[in-house]
Amino acid sequence: MRFSDDDDALRQGLRPWLDKLNDGHAERDADAVFSRDAWELVRRTGVLGLPFEERFGGLGRSLPTTMHVLEGLGEGCRDAGLSFSVCTSMVSTGVPLQRYGSAALKERYLPGVCSGELIGAHAISEPDSGSDALAMRTRAERDGDSFVLTGGKAFVSNGPVADVFVVYARTDPRGGPLGITAFLVDRDTPGLGVGRPVSKMGLRSSPLGELFLDGCRIPADRVLGRVGGGFLVLDHVMKWEILCSFAVTAGEMSHRLARCVEHARTRSQFGRTIGSFQAVSHRIVDMRIGVETARRWLYGTAEKLVAGENVTEDVAIAKLVTSEANVASALSAVQIFGGNGYMTEYGIERQLRDSVAGTIYSGSSEIQRNRIATMLGL
Repeated sequence: MRFSDDDDALRQGLRPWLDKLNDGHAERDADAVFSRDAWELVRRTGVLGLPFEERFGGLGRSLPTTMHVLEGLGEGCRDAGLSFSVCTSMVSTGVPLQRYGSAALKERYLPGVCSGELIGAHAISEPDSGSDALAMRTRAERDGDSFVLTGGKAFVSNGPVADVFVVYARTDPRGGPLGITAFLVDRDTPGLGVGRPVSKMGLRSSPLGELFLDGCRIPADRVLGRVGGGFLVLDHVMKWEILCSFAVTAGEMSHRLARCVEHARTRSQFGRTIGSFQAVSHRIVDMRIGVETARRWLYGTAEKLVAGENVTEDVAIAKLVTSEANVASALSAVQIFGGNGYMTEYGIERQLRDSVAGTIYSGSSEIQRNRIATMLGL
């Protein structure tokens, strides 16, 4: 996909910040901490406002351009958890606000989301209904001019540090896709409890936790879209989430590929550079194919989405191809770097740990295959 000089300039504009963002990234991963200092640097780049209207402090860029810049973030930033938190805040809260929020909600919240003053998160999954979002038990009952939310959420990325949440709850006990509603909930709302960060395998600098809703009273004007329209909100968010977060992944894969090529050209064994061995060169070729295939599916799907086409199958394929190519790429990098690839000093093992999450979040690989099978009429 071709981008304008202005789009490329936006991406290049990240470069002066990358060394600062990367400073201390290994320690943040080891300690599993979210860095407020790093977040402040991200705020100063302007990346958080990419897809939002200029009147709210955004940059007014298209989805493909937003992805192009985020790919640059993935290529240059070694803190994958920080990049994940960036996408989560932008997409989980800002994107549905811009598409479905009332004028009052946009005026109140979008400037903060664009600037990064407000960190956003969305609460979808529950302990008993991970991939089966329609089976959620969290309920929202109308009480005059308010809704009262009761239940709990799990796997809430950014949860422990978020200022505002988009919470999906059941407003119709009969179930079905028309029984879910999306609510905008402030962190300090009485009845809302935020759990401590949960230890995890990768993306450790992006905090994840639980949410507890115990008679949490929300004004009715905090509904995003309409009552019963939460599934439409979620569907829109998931498309953006997959395309934006995996654009970052494509950038990370591209950086890893370049690093492996350089290593294979300079590392010698048995009197030859290891890149001259077919076993090594073929791994690197597969890494290149993975990057290019991922980029084509991601940007091709984004173009179709912007054009108003049905991208249900395309999004599933893009997510599946990119997430699984990323894991394969990271495994190959460990092998290419050998013993050093297994050591924390080189950062390759961290990339492998980070990559595994992509086959699970935003709909697991199995869910994506089921969706594609359905589109095939199986």
